[in-house]
Amino acid sequence: MNVVEPIADAVTGGIAARSVEPQTGVDGTGHTTERACLNCGAALVGAYCHNCGQHAHVHRSLGAFGHDLLHGVFHFEGKIWRTLPMLAWRPGELTRRYIAGERASFVSPVALFLFSVFVMFAVISALGGPVAIGGKRPTPTERSQAAKDFVKQREVSLGQFEQLRAERARLAAAGASTAEIDRRIADQQRDLQLEREIYETAMAVAGGDVDAPALEEPANVTQAGGGDGSDSWFERAYQKAKKNPSLLFYKLQTNGYKYSWALIPLSVPFLWLLFLHRRRYRRYRAYDHTVFVTYSITFMSLGFIILTLLRPLGLSGQAALMAMTVIPPIHIYRQLRGAYELTRLSALWRTVAVLFFAMLASGLFGMLLLLLGVLG
Repeated sequence: MNVVEPIADAVTGGIAARSVEPQTGVDGTGHTTERACLNCGAALVGAYCHNCGQHAHVHRSLGAFGHDLLHGVFHFEGKIWRTLPMLAWRPGELTRRYIAGERASFVSPVALFLFSVFVMFAVISALGGPVAIGGKRPTPTERSQAAKDFVKQREVSLGQFEQLRAERARLAAAGASTAEIDRRIADQQRDLQLEREIYETAMAVAGGDVDAPALEEPANVTQAGGGDGSDSWFERAYQKAKKNPSLLFYKLQTNGYKYSWALIPLSVPFLWLLFLHRRRYRRYRAYDHTVFVTYSITFMSLGFIILTLLRPLGLSGQAALMAMTVIPPIHIYRQLRGAYELTRLSALWRTVAVLFFAMLASGLFGMLLLLLGVLG
């Protein structure tokens, strides 16, 4: 995967987050030259149109376009610089104040979540994560050679398939039973189809980095063979994953990127259960728990990004693992205590419960990704 894609993902994440993030309604520049709104024609009073909300001044230069892009990706109208420090050091207060209605002061949890997820998976694609897993990634040249070797092996498989078909024709002409040869032909055909899917997906993943020949095969491959059709979808998916585990890992990573939002609805019910038994806590609604969970997941994503970026600068895997073990419980404790105004003891036991529930939610999420991976 080339380096442009992670950058594009990060920019896309910023734009997507910006699209759901409301503006503060305050223009720090106060730059206004028009007397009427260029969008709806209403008389202007201040830096924004009171009728439609558009900026009073509209830029028409490439420099302004670049500024708007960077503004949308990184600035969030200045709220990001108020939100991130509080998310790190006073997450409970941030959660409580946002729920209470201070929306213009902070980046919304949804916008920050979208941006952090896009950036996290962009960084993972480029650097692999805070802890090195596996050996060195193959170069494009090595992947191209592997693809060419695969095509050669494919030619051998096709030759074996044609031999089986010829043997079947001989048995049929002699009036002998073809049940066993039909079963072997069906198995070989399924393997050929599986190989084709793996190859095409691998080439799609590699993109333009790999110079490899197209995979050719006779048209009758997908039509030949007897087979009883007894293989279930699960068996087929299992064989696909077993034959190419690296492809399954790629699909898990891709689906994790696409369906990361599912962690929120998976986590909220567990948090809701922690406050169900006491009447004083029943004032907290599902929305409040959702804000809590979204900010919490966002912090973990941002921490993962930071640790990954520090690895090329010399951060050891042991230090990264230590940080991932120690920091989340402390952050959850502080967020619980501040957001729900809990005592130390109450926040402590709920932190332990949240960590347990987080493992359950992560397990459910992993099962979802695995199911999507083997079915994809």
